[in-house]
Amino acid sequence: MGDLLSRRVAATPKGIGIVCDWFVQEAHNATIKSTDGRTFIDFAAGIAVLNVGHRHPRVIEAVKKQLDLFTHTAYQVSPYESYVTLAEKINDLAPIEGAKKTCFFTTGGEATENAIKIAKAHTKRYGVIAFGGSFHGRTAMAVSMTGKVTPYKAELGVGSPGVYHAYYPNALHGISTQDALRSLEHICKASISPLDVAAIIFEPVQGEGGFNPAPPDFVEGLRAFCNTHGIVLIADEVQTGFARTGKTFAMEHFNTDVDIICMAKSLGGGFPISGIVGKAQIMDAPSPGGLGGTYAGSPLATAAALEVLEIIKEEKLNQRAQQLGAQLKATLQELKEQERLKEIAQVRALGSMVAVEFFKDNHPSPELTKAVQKEAMDQGLLLLTCGSYGNVIRFLYPLTIPQEQFDRALNIITQSIRKVMA
Repeated sequence: MGDLLSRRVAATPKGIGIVCDWFVQEAHNATIKSTDGRTFIDFAAGIAVLNVGHRHPRVIEAVKKQLDLFTHTAYQVSPYESYVTLAEKINDLAPIEGAKKTCFFTTGGEATENAIKIAKAHTKRYGVIAFGGSFHGRTAMAVSMTGKVTPYKAELGVGSPGVYHAYYPNALHGISTQDALRSLEHICKASISPLDVAAIIFEPVQGEGGFNPAPPDFVEGLRAFCNTHGIVLIADEVQTGFARTGKTFAMEHFNTDVDIICMAKSLGGGFPISGIVGKAQIMDAPSPGGLGGTYAGSPLATAAALEVLEIIKEEKLNQRAQQLGAQLKATLQELKEQERLKEIAQVRALGSMVAVEFFKDNHPSPELTKAVQKEAMDQGLLLLTCGSYGNVIRFLYPLTIPQEQFDRALNIITQSIRKVMA
């Protein structure tokens, strides 16, 4: 069959960016084994998909049981109970006031796109405000809302009309909460009337933008702005949801109500599912047929998701996320302080959504970041980078990782940073 790497290059387009130069043979919990016999500790988790780890036995068993019943009917043609049960459970868990309704899709991009569709149907408006540094998906509307040009928007030409980008608070890069809120006012004076804005969409912790947590007063300001102008406030929790931040939803960290929450990734425990939960009167705005999709809320994925919710509760993964995140943050902060590493510009965390940002000569350094990532890979640890400048390493280990393996990974991280900074 030839060399796998050569086959990949010949058979698939270069637009699919690949992190690893090896291929997966098998995986379990926080361990990946490659086809060439190597073993890696997985601190990527399929880009925040595997909070309950690779192939959690309970998830696998739930999906096997569903396989013996049926694999697909299309929910909007022939509905099934697991979809309804999952919607009921999400409605109970979501930190949104009042009556709620939930619908399911397949990808995070579908969730954010449909959330905007719902907001437009509810408000009868066309405009959308997102934020610099955001990531909401790669489909047409989602990538238009994404606030990062390279690599997501470059070479694509004009995006969807009516999308505007405000500043997202980032103290390290000189953007305060007041700067961000003033940028909303500027957009609504220079580009679009607030009475034409259907939705503001934001991430409670930016993902691709660098794991930047939203300051509470910023979220409060968004809510006040939306209340004043009748705008739907949407929290994109595709990456933050299902115990990653130490809460089932990251919005539980804020004393602020949103109208809609988008979810995906770790909800399915490795099976593709996304969803939207929101205030019932808003969610009911689209007419019958306006929402759905052939594979939306797949019976295999809903079975997996129901088990994931039980695992989070019974294995106390919210508490585990807080413990592991605190340990990792303390390790990185101690390394920065004890060895006086000016290159570590900031360590930040909300639960187990942890990041370290690297500067060199007072400027963001993607080169140092890539070097740390490569050194860790050479030592058997898979890491991901992110950030508007590509100078952030984000840590997305399964929350089910054994403590001994987690400690070993932290030792690799420490050694890799020391070696690169030497």
